[in-house]
Amino acid sequence: MRVLALNCGSSSLKYALFEVSGGAARAVARDQIERIGEAVPDHAAAVHAVFDALDRAGNASLDAVGHRIVHGGPRHTRPERIDDALVATLREIVPFSPVHLPPELDAIAAARARFAGRPQVACFDTAFHATLPEVAQRFALPRRLFDAGVRRYGFHGLSYEYLVETIGAKVLGRAVLAHLGSGSSLCAVRDGRSIDTTMAFTPTAGIVMGTRSGDIDPGLVSYLFKHGYDAESFDRLVNREAGLLALSETTSDMKRLVDAIAADPRAKLAVDVYCWHARKAVGALAASLGGIDSLVFTGGIGAHAPEVRRGIVSGLAHLGVTIDDAKNEANAPTLHDGRGDVAVHVITTDEESRIALQTARVTLSA
Repeated sequence: MRVLALNCGSSSLKYALFEVSGGAARAVARDQIERIGEAVPDHAAAVHAVFDALDRAGNASLDAVGHRIVHGGPRHTRPERIDDALVATLREIVPFSPVHLPPELDAIAAARARFAGRPQVACFDTAFHATLPEVAQRFALPRRLFDAGVRRYGFHGLSYEYLVETIGAKVLGRAVLAHLGSGSSLCAVRDGRSIDTTMAFTPTAGIVMGTRSGDIDPGLVSYLFKHGYDAESFDRLVNREAGLLALSETTSDMKRLVDAIAADPRAKLAVDVYCWHARKAVGALAASLGGIDSLVFTGGIGAHAPEVRRGIVSGLAHLGVTIDDAKNEANAPTLHDGRGDVAVHVITTDEESRIALQTARVTLSA
């Protein structure tokens, strides 16, 4: 069957058309639309532009559409067929992810309007982390908040699922998976199942990111609110004005920062802080696992920035993580050098293929 996978970012839309057969997905077409809000007005218009592009290329025939949904809240822990009831429940949890869910809902509405009658499936990034034990899910807050859905969810689940399926749970063993991009997180995996992760109730938590702060002192919220911030300006601060952008005072783009290290101490500081926090996260997740057998890098930074990988692993030799410099510079698929016990992998993730496979499975089982 032919499945279109739609992967919404806050200002972008990746898409890929797959032929799915026998549990495998083969890409027929793949592209992305950037600068949504400028080049095209919104995500609904971007979806129509995707369908128009597929039509012009003779690829308009499809059997189902799969959507990446960043946040499923406490109730949605597996891919689901989209209907009016599911859309209504997703609208209810928009406060859980106000940056991501609205454009994803717009994309769903546009796809359902353009292809009425075609099955549409929601594939949740949080679903991979439904296996988190309660000790990892719980914040030290009253139970009434946990019961209302305030807990650690974790994100980048489609990417992590792809890594586990591609490398294999047995090969990975006790693994730390690092999805490093403009949004960055790490995940502890045992027997192919998520047991801990850095992102939490929202994708703002965890390590430093492109424009997101990562973890901060909760007392800072009260301090800032007393000094002129409100909910909207605080959200803008930690999601759009923080991270690498704030530290460098120039850009959130890791490649530009790495290129500027020698000339700009602010760029060096931003890269060093990023690596420092990622390195700490690897150590913390190794403790959650009781040891580490594999470390996997993926995402735009993880798969393509040898300077960052080197900066992260430089303090991890005590855990058995050592890499070959030449392999690292070449972005080789395996980096370990034989001195340490931990296998270090570099892999380009493919969230869209997971969307396609999940969509096909849900559609065919209906």
